[in-house]
Amino acid sequence: MKSTTYIKTMFFLGLAGFLFSGYLSAVKLFTSTCAFNSPCPYFLGYPACWYGFTMFTLIFAASIRGWCKNTCLNRANKMITIVSGLGVLFSGYFTLPEIERMFSPAPQSLPLCAFGLVFYLLIFIFSVRYLATNKNLND
Repeated sequence: MKSTTYIKTMFFLGLAGFLFSGYLSAVKLFTSTCAFNSPCPYFLGYPACWYGFTMFTLIFAASIRGWCKNTCLNRANKMITIVSGLGVLFSGYFTLPEIERMFSPAPQSLPLCAFGLVFYLLIFIFSVRYLATNKNLND
């Protein structure tokens, strides 16, 4: 994958995750309820969507820095890889119990954490692939 294609992909996936988690965080912050009447998991006393918003903000910021050449693209990619890997673990942890509820007698829609997991997985896969093909480049 070419570096320009990669960083543009990271930018748009990061933007999508940033907007999605930002919406969920804003709804929770201003209404004290979760968006779309979904279950609202908490981690260390705070809504999980707030952590997701922080992680997507870091991914989005790293992609902007990499695109604007303010930092080396490989350094931005390493940050994106680490944060998206943490995001996969984090959102996966909250998605598993929600998936079980989907197949209950009264099924619900796809859990919101699962949408975050999809974004994190895509970002992680692309970033690991880019890192593996460009590992010989220096920071």
